[in-house]
Amino acid sequence: MVDARVRKELIDYLFVLYDHVRADLKGLLHELDLTDAQAAALWRLSDEQEMTARQLADRLHCDASTASSMIDRLERHGVVRRVPHPTDRRAKILRLTPRGCELRDQLVRYTTERSPFAGLAPSDQRRLHALLSQSAAGR
Repeated sequence: MVDARVRKELIDYLFVLYDHVRADLKGLLHELDLTDAQAAALWRLSDEQEMTARQLADRLHCDASTASSMIDRLERHGVVRRVPHPTDRRAKILRLTPRGCELRDQLVRYTTERSPFAGLAPSDQRRLHALLSQSAAGR
C-alpha cells in the first residue's frame, strides 16, 4: 500500500511541474500580451468545438463574472467571439477567431516542445499519460 509520504511527494512533483511550465511560459505570454488566465482560457477553448462562458468558468474554476470579464478582454483583442447558441437563445457560444487559433497554436506548440515531459522516452510518456488520465478520471 502506498503511504501518505509518497502521495504527498506526488503532489509536490505536480507543483514543481506547474511552476516549471508557468515560469517557462512567462516570456511567451508577455510577447503575446496574454495573462496566465487568458492563456488558460485559450488552452481550454482549444479542446472543445463549442463552449459557453459558464462552461469555461467551470473549467477554469472561477465564477461566471470573472470568466465574462476575461472573455470581454479576449473579445476586444480579437481572440474570441460570442455567437448565438443553436438551441438556447439566452446563451452564447465562444469561438476562437483566426487570431485566437493562431495564438492558441503558438501556446500549445511552445509548451509541448518545452514540456518537462519532452525528455522522457515515448513509451514513458505514454505510460505517464495513461496514469495521469486514470488519476484525473477518478475525481
